[in-house]
Amino acid sequence: MEMNTQNLKLKIGDKAPDFSLPGADGKAYSLNDFKPKKILVIIFMCNHCPYVQAYVERMKAIQSDFGVKSVQVVGINSNDEVNYPDDSFDKMVEFAKQRKLNFPYLRDEDQKVATTYGAQCTPECFVFDSERRLRYHGRIDDNYKDENAVKTYDLRNAINALIHNQKVQIELTPAIGCSIKWR
Repeated sequence: MEMNTQNLKLKIGDKAPDFSLPGADGKAYSLNDFKPKKILVIIFMCNHCPYVQAYVERMKAIQSDFGVKSVQVVGINSNDEVNYPDDSFDKMVEFAKQRKLNFPYLRDEDQKVATTYGAQCTPECFVFDSERRLRYHGRIDDNYKDENAVKTYDLRNAINALIHNQKVQIELTPAIGCSIKWR
């Protein structure tokens, strides 16, 4: 599924909506917890989606590569756990441990955060600058199947531009993945 970029809720330049969500690490997180970080990357994701599974190592690599430059990746799972029990909070805890996630993985059980952000699929990225204004929205890169065949590293390019206080050249790309499983 490709995300429809015509009627996005959050526009480039909009402020990040606040949230308060439980993490798979047992802590609760809000937008304010990431205030010290220069760049915040929110990725709507889940456990069962094959696209997320294909991208999870790349997501971890982005946190590893950019963490020292004051970048924080945050994963948020908004999927309905009734019809998709693999995306329950308990399964998120397992997923985070098995995959050795190096970033917070949060549960949006009532789906309010996904709704507020206008997220439509997994994985779908929102990159915010130090003032928490949206500077990039879309995919991680252009090839989920084969990391060696990637031609455009959209998410990395956006982060790099912001680290160097430059304008993000490509601000919107179609996120590619499974649709968020709504209640």
